[in-house]
Amino acid sequence: MERPPSYSLGTPDQVCRLNRSLYGLKQAPRAWFEKFQSTITGLGFQQSLNDPSLFTRQTAAGIVVLLLYVDDMVITGSDPAGISSLKAGLHEAFNLKDLGQLSYFLGLEVSRNPTGLLLSRRKYIADLLSDHQFHDCKSVSTPMEANLRLSRTSGEPLPDAAVYRSLVGSLIYLAATHPDISYVVQVVSQFMASPRTDHLAVVHRILRYLQGTRDVGMFFPSSGSLTLRAYSDSDFAGCVDTRRSTTGWAVQFGSAFISWRCKKQDKVSKSSTEAEYRAMSDLAFELVWLRRLLHDMGIRCSLPMDLYVDNTSAIRIVVNPVLHDRTKHIEIHVHYICDLVGDGTISLHYVRTEDQIADVFTKAFCTSRHWYLSSKLKLCGQHQFGGGY
Repeated sequence: MERPPSYSLGTPDQVCRLNRSLYGLKQAPRAWFEKFQSTITGLGFQQSLNDPSLFTRQTAAGIVVLLLYVDDMVITGSDPAGISSLKAGLHEAFNLKDLGQLSYFLGLEVSRNPTGLLLSRRKYIADLLSDHQFHDCKSVSTPMEANLRLSRTSGEPLPDAAVYRSLVGSLIYLAATHPDISYVVQVVSQFMASPRTDHLAVVHRILRYLQGTRDVGMFFPSSGSLTLRAYSDSDFAGCVDTRRSTTGWAVQFGSAFISWRCKKQDKVSKSSTEAEYRAMSDLAFELVWLRRLLHDMGIRCSLPMDLYVDNTSAIRIVVNPVLHDRTKHIEIHVHYICDLVGDGTISLHYVRTEDQIADVFTKAFCTSRHWYLSSKLKLCGQHQFGGGY
């Protein structure tokens, strides 16, 4: 940091000592969060150990929950008086602007009706299509052609990779609320270092798919049981370049899906059973964390948590972890799921491949299969939801 030109006191080799943080400095975000943290804890809130941006306060009338993202926050709970008291306390400490009932947050559009909530990103998608001249394009029914296999050498190198990287970065952010494009976004994100024409063609197909699904969002029903259940799946050696498999899973809370993942595994699996086993172990970490996070918000999830898999051999390894030649090479940390099944935290169940919801995170499908699995993930359009209010 350099002294302002008009500051003439002291010698030229001296610097200023800041008494408070300045916007734009590297430590400014940390200083802001420490200030907010001390203020909110002074109002009687507790910071979650499972998510540092989550603060809760239990009262006699219920619970108040605050979720912070930089300087934007969402406040909810079952204690209206406690929410009003929190807003008054924050107003005294900060220049707070109350935007009323949640309708738009970080690009998320929230619609309501008596049946539940619909989270969508119509404006974000419209802006994305407009910025890349796809606002008038012809739509397609799936985000990726079935059985298409991309590699690092597919097509010719792009003369300018900046547009590709910008597009894929926007799609990664969008996939956080659009599980139907998670798999294909995971595929195209692998070629950010050296994208080629075939990779860009798939990205353009995603944009054409979004053109026809810009009104589609995640539906969260207003009723349902407070239980966690999960679906785990994996392909086998799906990556052409590395022969690694892809993990896919989805977690359902009551009637709504609250978490999902599509990621290439960090090790090569020697069988489809091993690939499924690794995916199950990865999902077990998420289930344990989600249960603790829900507990911080006053929600007690019953045990065991159900985990559905379509590979009977992988289930047998978990329930009867006998050492033999086909499994002795698997790392110890992957056997973490065995302890969770043994102590009753997780219960494994077999599900047919036709009914495996997590299948949509491991491969591309034809139109009918793609939309069948998307509907199971509670994806619906504004016309199905009824517009909300």
